Amino acid sequence: MNKAQLVEAVAEQLGGRKAAAEAVDAVLDTMVRAVVAGDRVSVTGFGTFEKVERSARFARNPQTGERVKVKKTAVPRFRPGQGFKDLVAGSKKLPKDGPSVKKAPKGSLTPGKSGVAATPAAKRAATKRAAAAGAATVTATKKAAAKKTATTAAKKATAVKAAATKTAAASKTATAKKAAPAKAAASKTATAKKAAPAKAAAKKTATTAAKKATATAKKTAPAKKTTTRKTTARKSTAK
Repeated sequence: MNKAQLVEAVAEQLGGRKAAAEAVDAVLDTMVRAVVAGDRVSVTGFGTFEKVERSARFARNPQTGERVKVKKTAVPRFRPGQGFKDLVAGSKKLPKDGPSVKKAPKGSLTPGKSGVAATPAAKRAATKRAAAAGAATVTATKKAAAKKTATTAAKKATAVKAAATKTAAASKTATAKKAAPAKAAASKTATAKKAAPAKAAAKKTATTAAKKATATAKKTAPAKKTTTRKTTARKSTAK
């Protein structure tokens, strides 16, 4: 029996193929979603659908006999109920009319807040989901706090760096201002030192020239007097 035949069989009991198709699709979709979420779907007298975790293991290829590593995975599992087993084994007779599956105990189908039977599996699943949501919230809060701390630290580091740069620039400017007068004074001193020997040399040259002129004048003066005396003597002799 495939899905279309299943829908036809259900339609004979419900009286409409569209309603039967929607019912079958809804039942299958609900069961698959519950098992994927980790819930266990248990139908009294029929069986239980659940998700089973398989750890990593080594298997053998049936064709080559080669050892192959199988990764960790999860598979769905169906465990038939005792009533289903008895009907298949023939220990119990299948009723001609009415449901072949044993009805659920009274009170087990009481709808919860969401309109679904509050089974132990559903309660466990709800607890797991709540725990996961709480963990996710805590993780998000921690991430936000860490991000905020990192941002604050980055801002502080930027401010410190800017202050250090500003201080270094101010210190450099002050040093340059202090160095400028000192450099000017040093330049002026060097110029004065260079000019001093030249001035002294000029003064010394002038003094030497004056001394030479004085000496020349002294030497020339007696000669003039001698000439005068000789001229006077010559005049006297002529008389």
